[in-house]
Amino acid sequence: MKNSIQIAIDGPAAAGKSTIAKLAAEELGFTYIDTGAMYRGITYKALERHIDLENEEALTQLLLETLIELKPSNEGQLVLLDGDDVSDAIRSTLVTSSVSAVASHASLREEMVKRQLKMAESGGVVMDGRDIGTHVLVNAQLKVFMSATVDERAKRRQLDNERRGIDSDVNQLKKEIAERDKMDSERQASPLIQAQDAIYLDTTNLSISEAANHIIQLAKERMS
Repeated sequence: MKNSIQIAIDGPAAAGKSTIAKLAAEELGFTYIDTGAMYRGITYKALERHIDLENEEALTQLLLETLIELKPSNEGQLVLLDGDDVSDAIRSTLVTSSVSAVASHASLREEMVKRQLKMAESGGVVMDGRDIGTHVLVNAQLKVFMSATVDERAKRRQLDNERRGIDSDVNQLKKEIAERDKMDSERQASPLIQAQDAIYLDTTNLSISEAANHIIQLAKERMS
């Protein structure tokens, strides 16, 4: 029995990818890599530096000068930006509404993919994002494309915001999520699409643990 495989989880905003991927990784004893947090990290830094989010060259240069680390902790995965913990700061409404613009730049994505591939070298890994199965872990033994209705994803984002003490309106969230879906799917660099060999998982009516267990079962089948 092979004891480690690569698992690629893709899908739109607020589909529950990170939470579910994290649970699956813990159960399987794999490394979890939240690529969305990496894009949020560089977006946060760009906003702090007042860099034009349309300026691909400036953003890519900023990334080349930036150390982004993902570290496990008892409170979940920590996101360190040049050594500083920005795990909460990168979840702000401003970062959430800006990250798609930053992630649309081809040269910035190219550098991110290099870093993500390096992180995945260690063996058993669960990586989630928008282009993992199609551009990053193209040979992953298990690919899952996870989604849910816009209404359900808006409800989940609203609950998540409440937990973080962020005010938000569910109707506004629906609008923002639909806009982000459009941006992610239509961008030229690594658009959000389901890999041909990915399994589609609709999480609209699944609990977090049900969805995670589904992926864990699929992973165990692949490893047997």
